[in-house]
Amino acid sequence: MSNRAIVLFVLRATGVAMLGALVFVFCPFGWIVAIHARMGLGTLEYTPVASYLIRTLSAMYAVLGALLLFMSSDVMRYRELIRFFGGIAVVGGLAVTVFDAALRLPLWWTVLEGPLTMGMGAVLVVMGRRIRGLRRVR
Repeated sequence: MSNRAIVLFVLRATGVAMLGALVFVFCPFGWIVAIHARMGLGTLEYTPVASYLIRTLSAMYAVLGALLLFMSSDVMRYRELIRFFGGIAVVGGLAVTVFDAALRLPLWWTVLEGPLTMGMGAVLVVMGRRIRGLRRVR
């Protein structure tokens, strides 16, 4: 698989996955409560602030997903932005791992969320450097 193909796959797969968060911007709060309980996180009570935070964070994930898909439309043109996003993902993934552990989220969550984000970011930084010499890529 070429460097370009790897970058495209990571951008598009991550972008589509992040767009999935759009569901939680609009879904009934009862769905969120049920998912929370099913994950073994206890009872989630409705408050306006909790609903606001869940929905705005979900919207932010969806916006980032759309941005990743947009960047995948022209990897050469957006390569510096892709690498910058990758660097932010590495640092952010490390911070999220620390937060998840400090908040005592389930081990599977802590082991997956931050490290996967760091891995995605590292791929974008490394592969983003390697596509410098290419002309416009779609």
